Amino acid sequence: MDRRESIRSLVLGSLAGGILLESCTNGKTEELVDKIWEYQYGRTPQELEFDQKLLKEQFFEASEIEMITALAELILPPTPQGTIQQAKVPEFIEFMVKDYEPFQITLRGGLMWLNHYCNRAYGTTFLNSTEPQQKLLLDQIAYPDLEVKDQKFEVNFFSLMRNLVVTGYFTSEVGIKELGYVGNIPNLWNGVPDDIMEKHGFSYDDWADKFHDPANSSELAKWDNDGNLIS
Repeated sequence: MDRRESIRSLVLGSLAGGILLESCTNGKTEELVDKIWEYQYGRTPQELEFDQKLLKEQFFEASEIEMITALAELILPPTPQGTIQQAKVPEFIEFMVKDYEPFQITLRGGLMWLNHYCNRAYGTTFLNSTEPQQKLLLDQIAYPDLEVKDQKFEVNFFSLMRNLVVTGYFTSEVGIKELGYVGNIPNLWNGVPDDIMEKHGFSYDDWADKFHDPANSSELAKWDNDGNLIS
């Protein structure tokens, strides 16, 4: 089982208990339409107003978003099923740091630490380092000693970044499809068994084609005065 498949299994197991986390707009309203965080349901007017306020703000610089994207792709490499960009993971992380300000120091400081390390070790920035160099660096902070209570800042940074990336991806439309999660999809009812219908003197005749069609599952049945199904 590869790393991505392992994460996929963990996420499927966590869906019953909630998502993994504990808890680039320019201000033009029309540009918020395509943002995934402008919810279309289940939001009070106050929540909608708060969401739009956050969407109009910008926390990360463009260079930081580029680093976050690169990090996210190292954590969850692109597959035929989906990519970090398709799942809008950078946008998700941008939203989260504005919604929960304690994330800001950890994430921005962590990005600065990555550049500082690469500058000392490789003489360049994180983004300009080679992929093997980037992975070598991340391996040092991705697998901490679990017995150490007070982890180093960079270890906590990567742990938070990894959680945000995994949560952002596997709670997106792209990620949900990759998981194959169908818990929120209603089952198709095939009707009362034929032997039970026959026992009571009934039969579906041509009714089955009407109420077994998933395309019509949201339509209310119509009956005539004699109890015959019309549509």
